[in-house]
This record gives sequence, C-alpha cells and structure tokens, in this order.
Amino acid sequence: MTMLATQLKYDLIMFFREIFYLVFTVIVPPATYLFMGQLFGGETYGGDLSYVQFYTPSFIILITFSVVFFAFGFDQVMNRSLGIEKRISVSPVNMRTILLSNIIKSVIITSLGFMLITSIGIAVYSLKISLADFFSAYAVFILITAALLTISSAIYSFFKEMKSALVFSIVIFQVVLFTADFTVPVAQMPQFVQWIANLNPIYHINHIFIDVWNGLFVLNTETTISLAYLTLLVFVSVLLVSRRAKV
Repeated sequence: MTMLATQLKYDLIMFFREIFYLVFTVIVPPATYLFMGQLFGGETYGGDLSYVQFYTPSFIILITFSVVFFAFGFDQVMNRSLGIEKRISVSPVNMRTILLSNIIKSVIITSLGFMLITSIGIAVYSLKISLADFFSAYAVFILITAALLTISSAIYSFFKEMKSALVFSIVIFQVVLFTADFTVPVAQMPQFVQWIANLNPIYHINHIFIDVWNGLFVLNTETTISLAYLTLLVFVSVLLVSRRAKV
C-alpha cells in the first residue's frame, strides 16, 4: 500500500510537470468552454437545452477523454518505447502497481476536471444542478471513465513507438473535438462528418452523459444502440488487453 501511495504521488507530480499534458487536458477544455460560452451562450441545443446545460457535461467528457488518452494510454506507449516496462520487471515496483497507480491518477485528474468545469458553470453561467443530480452524474462519470480507460489501453497496446503514438493522439484529439459535439453541433455539419460521428464512441458517450446530467436519459432505440455499441467496444477492448497481458 505504501509503495502504491508513493508511486501515485510520483505519477501526479510528473503529470502536472508535463506541459504537453497540461495544455490538452487542463488548459484547452476549460478555455474553450469559456470562449464558446461568450460566443454561443444565448443559443439553445438538443431541443431546448441552454449552453450551460449542454456544454457543461460535454466539456467534462472532453477533459476525461484527454486525460485518459494522453496521460494514461500514451504513458503506456512511452513506458514501452523507453524500456521502462523491462526495467520495472526487475525492480521492487511491479507492473500491477504501476498500472493501478495510473488508473487512480487518471480518476483523480478527471474528477478534478469534473469539479473544475462544474465550478466554472456555476460561477460564470449560473449553472443550477441539484445535489442528487450531481451525484448521479458523477456515478455515471466514473463508469464512463472506466470504459474509456479500457478502450484507451486496448488502442495504445498496438503502438510500440512513442512518435507514432503521439501523432495518433494529436490527430484523434482533433477528430474527437469536431465529431463529438464539443464545438459546432454535429447536426449542422456535412453528412460525412455525421457518419464519422456515429462511429466515434465519444459522440455516443457525450450524448448519454448530457442526458444523464439534465435528467433526460430514457432507454429508447437511440440510447439502446449507443449503449450496445459502447458495450461491444469495451468487451473487445477487454479481450485485447487480456491477450496482450498474456504475451
């Protein structure tokens, strides 16, 4: 337990020292949330949702995606590429401790992002959310984080070189940014973008979380398809991660 606490402290310090991680996970999403609010704060979305109702949960998901894919998935490739995994195998700290520390680190940082975006919404945009809705949303948020950790671990297991993983991370961040309803609504974009959005799991996660956040979630055809698609992706990811662990 002491070893895990020490490793977790080290991982958190390294995260907040890394400018690359801070820019994409801590600075860009809140800044974009504030900037877009100044431009589109008076608009309505998804029928009759205000900007703060629609984009507060959206930017929580954006931070979660950024942390999980950059600070968790990419870190695994970096450890693999630099030979850290091999050195760990002969050190007192085993890979299970490293992995658990990275998972806890990701949950802590994404939870801070959850609190940060919610606080900005309350302070700047007069966000109103009941305590019951807040805790319900946080419970779903933890499930989403767990799903993204699994998917991220599976995707980055295919990379052996840090450079290729970095290029992929930057490209996928841009794709997700524009096809998951984080910026311009996908419904207003060209048809091919909407097709890409339907294949993007973050798009489905985002809309499920928006519904949960606003107490609008119902199990209809659309949400059932989204949940089935996400469940399939998580299942396949678990198989891939398990297969790699046996290698």
